[in-house]
Amino acid sequence: MTTTTPSLPRYHFLDWVRIIAFFLLILYHVGMYYVTWGWHVKSPAASDAIEPLMMLSSPWRLSLLFLVAGAASGCMLAKLPPLAFLRKRSWRLLLPLLFGMLVVVPPQSYCEVIEKLGYGGSYPDFMRLYLSGYHGFCQDGCLTLPTWNHLWFVAYLWVYTALLALLMAGLGTRFESLARHLGRLLSGWKIVVLPAAVLALARILMLERFPTTHALVDDWYMHAHYLTVFLLGALLARVPAFWARVEALRWTALGIALGGWALMTIVYALPDDAIAGRPWEAVLYPLRAVVALECWCAILAACGFARRHLDRDGPARRYLTEAVFPVYILHQTVIVVLAHALKPLHRPAGLEAALLVVLTTLLCFAGFEAVRRVAVLRPVMGLGPMPPREAAASVPQTSKAGTAA
Repeated sequence: MTTTTPSLPRYHFLDWVRIIAFFLLILYHVGMYYVTWGWHVKSPAASDAIEPLMMLSSPWRLSLLFLVAGAASGCMLAKLPPLAFLRKRSWRLLLPLLFGMLVVVPPQSYCEVIEKLGYGGSYPDFMRLYLSGYHGFCQDGCLTLPTWNHLWFVAYLWVYTALLALLMAGLGTRFESLARHLGRLLSGWKIVVLPAAVLALARILMLERFPTTHALVDDWYMHAHYLTVFLLGALLARVPAFWARVEALRWTALGIALGGWALMTIVYALPDDAIAGRPWEAVLYPLRAVVALECWCAILAACGFARRHLDRDGPARRYLTEAVFPVYILHQTVIVVLAHALKPLHRPAGLEAALLVVLTTLLCFAGFEAVRRVAVLRPVMGLGPMPPREAAASVPQTSKAGTAA
């Protein structure tokens, strides 16, 4: 079953949004090594110095990726029946998730137990524990093994993809009608206020009861947030006119997002005794609404500026669109392993951070270049079949003498 859908434009600007957002993850996860927040490994120079800068992207970066993923799914479902779409997306998401949990992610946990718990076993010894589901690595809670660590995004994305396919199968052409209705509703100030209100309501009602876990089965607030954004993307992909409205609002959205960030940075800087007791509780819910508004306006600003300045195709977009998912799969493990390896050298934090960013980028792209050339490895990094021209180039040419023989 397919829906009757008018021809949709190719949203090249959303490809660029996805590319930029994924590469922000490299900067963000390098930053996680240097802040006071919990992470797999920590620098001896960790402090709160760059935490306000980290907070500039943390409320919205992954939400933006889910919106773009939803938009891409909405466009794909305009061409594919729901079951065919689900089969295709399952192959591109579940195989990399399984490979990542078995091969890519374990070095992160290995470095973590060495640094936090003084584990002295070899990597093969650790892998035997990892694969057996060992739960004895404990410090302020026990490490869950096996784990997907940063690949939780892939697991959540597959679940939302499956739900969208089921929704499409059930609604049929009514999905298109729903998209048109939403497109008519979201105009002017409503583009900012209505989605932000939905996200704020979820944050106010659910965040305290269901804190973030990234464990899928109990992460109900995050599902309420991310699934909402994903479905918004899938629906609004069917409304090309909506994105022109977003472009027109880009400066307003940016101003609101920066204002929200500034306010939350001030609140974050207050001493602990200033944010305790009843006076603090009176403003807690409004501040949660501010974070939701900041998140949604940052998404609008990113999409609006991208549509204005990056809505174009070219070799760079095509190359990076293919590269960005393998780079994402590899990047956090590369950062953790490099940080662990560089720590004994005692480099200045600024120099060490620059090295981490540059080396991580180079090694991730080197990994992508290696994988993209080997047909059997492409699926485990979420890549499609090898293009015919590259496949032909990878086959050794038989010499004339050999052919004659």
